[in-house]
Amino acid sequence: MANEALIGGSIGMFKLFGVPIRLHFTFILLVIFLISIGIGDKQSGASTAIYVLALFGSVLLHELGHALAASRFGIRTIEIVMFPIGGVSRPDRVPKAREELWIALAGPVVNVLIAAGIGFWFWRGHGLAPWRELLEPTDANLAQRIGFGNLVLAAFNILPAYPMDGGRVLRSLLARWRPEDEATRITAAVGQALAAAMGLFGLLSANFMLVFIAMFVYLGAAQEGAAARGRILTSGFPVRAAMVTDFRTLQHGDTVRDAGNLLLATSQQDFPVLTGGSVAGLLTRAGLVRAMISQGPDAYVAGVMDRNFLRLAPDMDLSEAFVKTNGACALVMDGDNLLGLLTAENLSEFLLLRQISLISKAQNQAKGQPSS
Repeated sequence: MANEALIGGSIGMFKLFGVPIRLHFTFILLVIFLISIGIGDKQSGASTAIYVLALFGSVLLHELGHALAASRFGIRTIEIVMFPIGGVSRPDRVPKAREELWIALAGPVVNVLIAAGIGFWFWRGHGLAPWRELLEPTDANLAQRIGFGNLVLAAFNILPAYPMDGGRVLRSLLARWRPEDEATRITAAVGQALAAAMGLFGLLSANFMLVFIAMFVYLGAAQEGAAARGRILTSGFPVRAAMVTDFRTLQHGDTVRDAGNLLLATSQQDFPVLTGGSVAGLLTRAGLVRAMISQGPDAYVAGVMDRNFLRLAPDMDLSEAFVKTNGACALVMDGDNLLGLLTAENLSEFLLLRQISLISKAQNQAKGQPSS
């Protein structure tokens, strides 16, 4: 059975040091775009391709640095997904403040070491070219530009803003003196403010690549802040507290048409598929649509269901499940017994009720009334 849901929109997969590496489809498009615009009068197409791929290789090593540091604290990396503005490492649990500090710093340290190695090699053998000459790409300064690019990657990632490493460093430092939720709110606000300033500067200077990066930083800070608040609000509660207990199931002999009719007749979007009394798989809404298009309504659900479904124990901490599900549906099972479903919609409703409860509690305390 699967233990974690993966980030959607990714293609391909290979492993380095046992860590699954996947490429988001937008990453492939960006690589092609950068190679196409990078060919100039003094730089060949081959050098352009090598430079772009070397930088993204440096980003991959950066993320592997995070994974290696995380493993020192007993944290397994579920996957590394390469996005246009960098990579994302997904740990199997949220690191503590002290752990997060060293894990976050490991990535930029890798880039600094790469740059230092290239710089030392040129300093000993050929001499370093003035940094201004590196602004004009040529085949001759390819290696030094790769080293300089790693310094830029390290400097960019150390900015105190989510989702960059500097934001995680800031949060881990703040969490030593402030409550975790307050440290998260401060860091997310700093990241959004920095992204807004970056975007404004990009607009005024007509640097639309900077505007593009600022947009991703702003959205990343907002999403990271929301995810961190979700982990905090779910901490201390078991999965059974938020699972759906009133649900419908399919039998392995049912057809895709039967599943479609059930989808229309209920508000449920994901259906456990049973063989007799045991769970054989899970048919998601997306899987149902794909099957309807590719195989038709008369296909059996047994042939299109997901057998590698996400499975959670009912007493697992909900904050841990929040990380593992990543928005996907999971089946809550006690051994082979199906107890319920944990869906993104139900998690959202649970978070909403938790926020209302905390607001009500704070208002009662402000009035001097006992909280319920």
